[in-house]
Amino acid sequence: MTLVIGLTGSIASGKSTVSLMFDDFNVPVIDADKLAREVVYPGEEAYEEVVRTFGNGILREDNTLDRKRLGEIVFTDESKRKQLNGILHPAIRKRMTEKRDALIADGAKCVVLDIPLLFESRLEHFVDKIIVVYVDEEIQLNRLMERNEFTKEEALQRIHSQMPVKEKANLADAVIDNNGSKFASLEQLEKILHEWKVKINNL
Repeated sequence: MTLVIGLTGSIASGKSTVSLMFDDFNVPVIDADKLAREVVYPGEEAYEEVVRTFGNGILREDNTLDRKRLGEIVFTDESKRKQLNGILHPAIRKRMTEKRDALIADGAKCVVLDIPLLFESRLEHFVDKIIVVYVDEEIQLNRLMERNEFTKEEALQRIHSQMPVKEKANLADAVIDNNGSKFASLEQLEKILHEWKVKINNL
């Protein structure tokens, strides 16, 4: 039996950092953010639909999506964000399911689905266990402002567009407190995998 783990958190909670740590334990990760980029490459069905919906103003000169421009549109308009999600999420889910099933067919003992909006998109049924990467909102806010050069208002807008990370932590099977060092988070991940009897070389 393959254990399918859902990894989630909130924007700037350090989820991507934790996602990379699974490499240390030889556990494959399917990253929803990477798939979100793949499904909107020119020529893809979702790309065509996004352009039809939002117009050519969201394209760069080379016809690829201008993600920053699109982000500015959807993060200030709830209905437009829902419209975009309605196009992208089914395409991402389809590709994620194909990749997950291929890894299971290959004999992987554990597979991680890295899904930022796992709870918001109600994808709990895609996984067996859920890990939430938790961080205090003040640290989250500062990291986001520093990383993306956002104003406080822009950063809060993005944080509040998601379910609060505290709520996510309450729904999780396990929580990694990412307020400390990377090593502390790695130790927590190792402990979780050990408790869940994930048989990997390092444990």
